[in-house]
Amino acid sequence: MENPEESAASFSDFILWMATMIAVQFGDLPHPETGEPLEPNLPAAKHFIDIMGMLQEKTAGNLAPHEEKLVDDLLFELRKRFLDAQGSERRIITP
Repeated sequence: MENPEESAASFSDFILWMATMIAVQFGDLPHPETGEPLEPNLPAAKHFIDIMGMLQEKTAGNLAPHEEKLVDDLLFELRKRFLDAQGSERRIITP
């Protein structure tokens, strides 16, 4: 018999699932059924990243330290990945 605490969904699991969905939108993961590469969908990736950012704001002060660190670290990496995916077309400082 499973331990109910082990089978219960956790916030960390949800955030990691979201990160996986974002990786799919970046085209970093193959289609789960065919194994074929997927075309990147940057607008969808940005939408998921924005949702994760909204969750970060709405849960501020209510997360365990490890959950807060997970969200902070993932958002940093995903936002950086998004900027990298846009290539040289988007610059913070225009030369």
